[in-house]
Amino acid sequence: MTETHSIITPAIMYWGTPVVMITTENEDGTANIGLMSSAWWLGHRCILGLLSASQTPINLLRTRTCVLNLASDDMVHYINPITKTTGTPVVPQLKQDLGYEYCSDKFRLSGLTRQASDLVPPPRIAECPVQMEAELTNSMEMMQDLPDRKGALVAIEVKILRTHVRNDLRMAGHANRIDPDRWRPLIMSFQEFYGLAPRKADSSELGTIKEENYRVLTRSDVVKQGGDMDKVKDGEATVVDEE
Repeated sequence: MTETHSIITPAIMYWGTPVVMITTENEDGTANIGLMSSAWWLGHRCILGLLSASQTPINLLRTRTCVLNLASDDMVHYINPITKTTGTPVVPQLKQDLGYEYCSDKFRLSGLTRQASDLVPPPRIAECPVQMEAELTNSMEMMQDLPDRKGALVAIEVKILRTHVRNDLRMAGHANRIDPDRWRPLIMSFQEFYGLAPRKADSSELGTIKEENYRVLTRSDVVKQGGDMDKVKDGEATVVDEE
């Protein structure tokens, strides 16, 4: 059989994930924006992988709150100006070596707009079509098997308290669903920006499962308000008002 694969040791493994703009609160009450793409969701929980010396985990571990703002594929012009900046006044050596500089106001430098959150102190980013207010529930130092690098990276679990989405992304006829044909996230793949293909690759068998059937796992995590989804009847969503 002809060999079709080679052994390599890539310096990074960013295979393609959405760009997340994390807003946190600095010690002086100002807001910081941290750009990252090492994030994944399970239910209403999200795991964030961050360089522990960066301002975002420093703020998040101290205040235990943040907003996860998801960028769309037309927002690169906001992101590039702050990509190689840090909110840490003393720039960590690794970031110095990568060409990062300190920036005290990333909203001003990027041209992004602050938008007040409902449940947490850090602001949302108005231009982002998806904004998730969240609180920290757990954290873990990574690379604990390597004494010279233990704790250089940190994995942080956050709980999503409230999700704000731009109205044009909502699926018609459903109170709590995103239309995947309208959602165009900005994807980071090996340090380059990409969007999704203009159409689905193919039909998904998983897509035949009604999304509301998963709510038995996720519903208790969300801070509710009037009109939130609370019941499922015959596989379809029923909107109810809170007492």
